[in-house]
Amino acid sequence: MIEVKELTKRYGAGAAVDRLSFTAGPGTVTALLGPAGAGKTSALRLILGLESPTAGTAAVGGVPLRGRPRSPHQVGSLPAPTALRGRRTAGALLSALARDQGAGPGRVAEVLAQTGLAREPRRRVRTYSPAMLQRLRIAAALLGDPPVLLFDEPLRGLDPEGVRWARRLLRALAAEGRTVVVTGERAGEVAGTADRLVVLGRGRLVAALSADEFAARRAAARVVVGTPRGADLAAVLRGEGATVVRTGAAGRERLAVTGMTAERVGALATEHRIVILELDTRTPSPEEALRELTAPVPDFPGAEGQPIA
Repeated sequence: MIEVKELTKRYGAGAAVDRLSFTAGPGTVTALLGPAGAGKTSALRLILGLESPTAGTAAVGGVPLRGRPRSPHQVGSLPAPTALRGRRTAGALLSALARDQGAGPGRVAEVLAQTGLAREPRRRVRTYSPAMLQRLRIAAALLGDPPVLLFDEPLRGLDPEGVRWARRLLRALAAEGRTVVVTGERAGEVAGTADRLVVLGRGRLVAALSADEFAARRAAARVVVGTPRGADLAAVLRGEGATVVRTGAAGRERLAVTGMTAERVGALATEHRIVILELDTRTPSPEEALRELTAPVPDFPGAEGQPIA
């Protein structure tokens, strides 16, 4: 079990992670989602012990941070791509990591097979494609056979077949009873993979919901309205009991309206002499549903900290 309570990390005047609390349990895949700069990578670094929090706690299996990186036998994470480059072969590189971690030589063959690289142990890593390099990073994270896995954007660089493979792998690792946490900027990336979604914005928790709850949120049809007077129309619709999320720039706003039909929206706009440029009823995509969750959080320059190494 990962337990994060009021976790905060400040860099100067800004907070990369701001009073963040969530849990991730064994046998599940938990996705940390949010736009760039939301605090996802910083949160993982804090859980891994690569950064010290300004305040709050992050415990893995009941063990809090102790001022040093966690053991790879306790928590596995993706090494930085630069850490795997060079003249060595994949087999030699993983063997060196295995020796450092106290893992047996047979473990290297196991993770190479598990990541689809069993035929590549003698190939030099510098010749790897981005997709193969990503598989190698996952193999390195699995070397210690840890019960907890923290993967920062594990689908990055993978081709379509690799994405399907990675999703199956994540589900299989969770089915073994491991706690799996992944990050991503797009909800569609983890569709059908994550059991729980933890949505971040500006370092803060925006929403924590199950995959089924997110799917139900998406399934609810809504009215999309384009208008140069977004604030005025939103006030009118909310006054009539509708739920409204505003997106877009001032003067060219779009409203996502639930709890009201398109006909009623149009009638109220006409009654209040508000020009409508677009009026449609549709089901949102995963990305639109995610944007609606994070829409109340103002944009800001990201302060994500360093990549996970």
